[in-house]
Amino acid sequence: MARFIFITGGVVSSLGKGLMAASLAALLQARGYRVRIRKFDPYLNVDPGTMSPYQHGEVYVTDDGAETDLDLGHYERFTGVAARQSDNVTSGRIYRDIIAKERRGDYLGATVQVIPHVTDAIKAFARAEIDDLDFVLCEIGGTVGDIESLPFIEAIRQLRNEEGRDKTLSVHVTLVPYIAAAGELKTKPTQHSVRELASLGVQPDILLCRCEKPLPDGERAKIAQFCNVRKEAVIPALDADSIYSVPVQYHGEGLDGEVLRAFGIDDAPEPDLTRWYDIMDRKQHPEGEVTIGVVGKYVSLPDAYKSLNEALVHGGMANRVKVNIRWLDAEMFESDGDLAANLEPVHGILVPGGFGERGSEGKIASVRFARERGVPFFGICLGMQMACIEGARNTSGIAGASSTEFGPTEEPVVGMITEWMSAEGLQQRGADTDLGGTMRLGAYDAKLSPNSHVAAVYGANEISERHRHRYEVNGAYRENLEKGGLVFSGMSPDGMLPEIVERPDHPWFIGVQFHPELKSKPFDPHPLFKGFIEAAVKHSRLV
Repeated sequence: MARFIFITGGVVSSLGKGLMAASLAALLQARGYRVRIRKFDPYLNVDPGTMSPYQHGEVYVTDDGAETDLDLGHYERFTGVAARQSDNVTSGRIYRDIIAKERRGDYLGATVQVIPHVTDAIKAFARAEIDDLDFVLCEIGGTVGDIESLPFIEAIRQLRNEEGRDKTLSVHVTLVPYIAAAGELKTKPTQHSVRELASLGVQPDILLCRCEKPLPDGERAKIAQFCNVRKEAVIPALDADSIYSVPVQYHGEGLDGEVLRAFGIDDAPEPDLTRWYDIMDRKQHPEGEVTIGVVGKYVSLPDAYKSLNEALVHGGMANRVKVNIRWLDAEMFESDGDLAANLEPVHGILVPGGFGERGSEGKIASVRFARERGVPFFGICLGMQMACIEGARNTSGIAGASSTEFGPTEEPVVGMITEWMSAEGLQQRGADTDLGGTMRLGAYDAKLSPNSHVAAVYGANEISERHRHRYEVNGAYRENLEKGGLVFSGMSPDGMLPEIVERPDHPWFIGVQFHPELKSKPFDPHPLFKGFIEAAVKHSRLV
């Protein structure tokens, strides 16, 4: 029977609950346990799919087509367990489903209330699809004390009573700030946060204390006394040099051991952390470095490209080099003035996904620079579409090539997708459909051309990758684009939708319609990122 670990946060946001959950799950997994991590998000959006990256950061996409919180990316990267639709739920989704049931009359005229209807829905979500698991880790978004999270905290309280204390555990992540003027770490914020959580009926069993200075033994004992936990259950969590050092760091502080002790498990095997020591060694002892220019739209907020950032790091670790990322706003390149100055120093150019026209001409200019200068190029989603438009304009003689995403055009090299085949059958969409429902989402298969560069990179002729986009490269332009040297080396199984383009006459030039960064892991780097960084290393030796 699965045991539940509930993870809450206090004092301030951005303490790293998601990273903590991922690290703890990785440690339990290293001891041989089967784990799954879930995220409860208190906001009223049904999912983050229509939220601005500046508001929410990256939207993570699962194989089964869910648009989820970026923390699910941490969960996958640290455990290798593929996230599912059932691993992320929002208040908006819960309320939407409850109201739909009420309108249908499913409640038989009963008054619909937060308790029991909303809390029951939260508990049902936590208990779904867990029969084959040893531990289910449930992270509650937001900060204790937020009005939005109250139903989730109440649901935790009820679950702890219903499942029993031997099957549930509460971990509270809190802040122990350092006050420079006093030269001291202060425990009072943690005390207040724990008191707030306890007043809602949830007494934490373990406290993970984020601090920038070592937590003295006396302060640890003070927190334990005032917060009603064992001293050994007060776990210091100092800032790490890399997120991939965190599992080993938390194990050294006794986090996983204390979790098992709280559950009464005294016969657990020691964790096999070989994988994590190797990752740390590759990260901390590179044998060189390369610089990658990421020409994007949301570069002022790195969290908007969280998985991309990590996938580049993974590619670096696979090649034992440090990857320096230069985040370049595509709008800078709308005129030629700053293009060469910013792109000549880089060893690889990556144009990531995005939505809308802003910065598109700068991205196209970046593609042209990479093509003409022989700089390794990697286009992802919109980046592939920009590569096709650049090729149409400059090597295929279609001067007016554009995308219908940017407005009416007589040469729609890229256009809105209206129908496609999925595992569920024919999918159809219209321009007036809700924004959350117009995209091709989740994992789709693709067939690669034999003897193509990308087939060699993958070491396979058939792949499955995750999508998130509304627009497709127009297959009607394939012949003209291939005459210009841009080869369609990956197609959907029915041969209708372009998935991958490449230039065989270029050192490394690949554009993909999907998001390979979503499947990259530190212990299993995605082959496209591994190959891209390898090409960048070769290019760095030539310049």
